[in-house]
Amino acid sequence: MALLKEKDREQVRKTFEQLTGNVRLVTFTQEMECQYCRETRALVEEIASLSDKIVVEVYDFVSDQDKVEQYGIDKIPAVVIVGEKDYGIRFYGIPAGYEFTSLVEDILNVSAGRSGLSSDATASLAKLDAPVHIQVFITLTCPYCPAAVRLAHRSAIESDLVRADMVETSEFPHLAHKYNVFAVPKVVLNEETEFEGALPEAEFVAKVLEAAQKK
Repeated sequence: MALLKEKDREQVRKTFEQLTGNVRLVTFTQEMECQYCRETRALVEEIASLSDKIVVEVYDFVSDQDKVEQYGIDKIPAVVIVGEKDYGIRFYGIPAGYEFTSLVEDILNVSAGRSGLSSDATASLAKLDAPVHIQVFITLTCPYCPAAVRLAHRSAIESDLVRADMVETSEFPHLAHKYNVFAVPKVVLNEETEFEGALPEAEFVAKVLEAAQKK
């Protein structure tokens, strides 16, 4: 059964006419699928059906350990968006609700191989000299969360030193507890720098640089 309404399918199909490069949606699940694993796999397969430039690869979190290690996956469901290379973009939890837009826009950026960040942000990220792991904790009903997710993922496209995860809190409550997530979006960088809310681009990138300097 289709997860998307027909009008949404047509809108996404039209959007995907902009795709230039091929994109792989690398999806991790397991034989005894977790609560949202099956829905996540079905969603990415439906999205892939809307463009001949998108393919889905599905791996088992337990038996496909080589792929788990290759992509650094530590929980499921997980979706990695890969273009000419693996930019470090990760969705942990189903990218539905408001985050569906993040998924579609990430696919567009990865297909083009460009982050779409401003020249100032690009110049700032070029100064990074240490790796930064960004975790953006969200809920699917949060209208402000996609802005934080997109900035994190676009930063990952821009810099090979950035890895950026969307983490859906209801699917990973132990992580929400660990990182004291009481409001979303909450952004955690390298386990040390953190903030709540969707910051403007310049302030977000400044936080990324701050986290790198603490390494």
